[in-house]
Formats: sequence, structure tokens, C-alpha cells
Amino acid sequence: MLQRLALALGLLLLAPALALAHGPTPQRADETLVIAAPPEAVWAVLSRFGGIGEWHPMVKKVEATGGDAAGAERVLTLEKGEIKEGLDEVDPAAYRLSYRLLTENAEAIPVSFYTQTIEVKPDGAGSEVSWGARFYRADTTNEPPEDRNDAAAIAAMTDFIQQGLKGLQAKVTGK
Repeated sequence: MLQRLALALGLLLLAPALALAHGPTPQRADETLVIAAPPEAVWAVLSRFGGIGEWHPMVKKVEATGGDAAGAERVLTLEKGEIKEGLDEVDPAAYRLSYRLLTENAEAIPVSFYTQTIEVKPDGAGSEVSWGARFYRADTTNEPPEDRNDAAAIAAMTDFIQQGLKGLQAKVTGK
């Protein structure tokens, strides 16, 4: 009886500490842009997994292997370092591709993991391009520094997506 009481008291004292030790929650960034070009034209540029350096202004260099099929990989050189990504899904009929972070670099983008999906849909005579990311901040401890917390991760991913959409638009439309 005394052992049960001691165990119950121990668990009661431990509960607040466990509640604080939950770690980071997944974050998201979702952006959409209408491009004045048919979906086929947008997809022709977007579907080249190793071609992101030709239209994304933040990507300084790309080294790609595996072509444009699921399983392909690419190393992106950004202003503050390299990250490695892997292509998970390509669906030409739905004009959709999904990829994920394979090797993180918190200096380049302050996240520890992400998955991203880009989809093109008809929008009148043009295309609606939706780009979404799900990710975790770079520092997964309970009290991350400001440059590696949720706000920094959200800001960095949102900026990456917005600049990518604008660069894709410029590449496809020539404007």
C-alpha cells in the first residue's frame, strides 16, 4: 500500500514536467499564385526536378541525380549553404510533385525536416499554382533561440515559397 502511494505521488509530481517536454509541433506554409500560362506550360518547367535553379532566385546551384522520377535527389546551394532533397511523388496527370528534406542545414533554412508539395490547376486561361510545406523548426528543444524557433522557420519557408512562385511565374511568362 505504501509503495502504491509513493508511486502515485511520484507520478503526480512528474506530470507537470512531462507536459512541458512535448517538443516542437509541426508548422506549415501555404502559398498560391495565379500564372498567366496554361497548366501544361507551367508543368513543363516545374516538373524538371533538377531545373529549380533556372527559376528559383534563392537557388544558386543545383546538383541533381535520378532524373525527374520518384527517388531522384538534388542538392541545392542557397546563400547560406546546401540542403539535400528527395523527390517522393510525381503525378503528371494531376500536375503535382512532392519532395522532402533529406539533409538539413539550419544555416541555409532554419528547419529540421520538411515535406513540400506543388500542384498546378487550371484557372481560366491560366494556372493556379499551390505550394505547401509542412516542417519542424531547426531547434527541436523546448526553448530554441530566436533564429531557430517556429517563427523563424515559418518566415524562412514562406519566403522560400513566395520567391519560388514569383521566379516560376517569371520563367514561364518571360516577365
